[in-house]
Amino acid sequence: MTEIRWATFDCYGTLIDWRHGIATGIELIFPGRGRELLETFNRHEPVVQAETPTLRYRDVLTESFRRTAYEAGLTLHPDDADVLAASIPYWPAFDDTAAELQRLRDAGWRVALLTNCDRDIIGSAQRRLRTPVDAIVTAEDVGAYKPDHRHFRRFAETFDARPGNWVHVAQSYFHDMVPAAALGIPRVWVNRRDENDDPTIADAVVADLSRLTETVIKVGDAAKRSSTL
Repeated sequence: MTEIRWATFDCYGTLIDWRHGIATGIELIFPGRGRELLETFNRHEPVVQAETPTLRYRDVLTESFRRTAYEAGLTLHPDDADVLAASIPYWPAFDDTAAELQRLRDAGWRVALLTNCDRDIIGSAQRRLRTPVDAIVTAEDVGAYKPDHRHFRRFAETFDARPGNWVHVAQSYFHDMVPAAALGIPRVWVNRRDENDDPTIADAVVADLSRLTETVIKVGDAAKRSSTL
């Protein structure tokens, strides 16, 4: 029998344009401030996640937005605070997402999502991917947010995934590359923003998903050879 090979992905930031979604949502409440306040939001979100790992992601979005507005000295009305949670089903996928996910599946790989969000949110997001997904592990499932290792451990235990048949792909260095490296999971860093973190933590670095399938196959084959030595 042919061995099952898995490519796991972070969803928001890797497949779906998280930054666009956050900035656009903020713009609805504070016009002209979206890109500026995005960076403030980006600082608050992991703090909120770390403080209360069991908090639903929609509530993480709302609390992080409240803190962002407060830091900026802006008045956020209570009935506006959940704008990000309300708009997340409409955040767009990157242009290269659907085609490359399908190429991976055509090459014989199964596709899974290890995501820092709720089950209902990722359910609505799948229509943006336009490609079937074989498995999902959410923060709601494991009661933690990456970079906690529980997403990866749950996936490994459930699907018998290991370095010889598993490659993880993600944009976030902090949330995904660091824990995947610590666990010895073969990994591809999608450095969409040309960040200057140490690239040697990853087995491969790509700027986008345009030729991801070839990269995943290369990394996966190298890991498989190493695992049989």
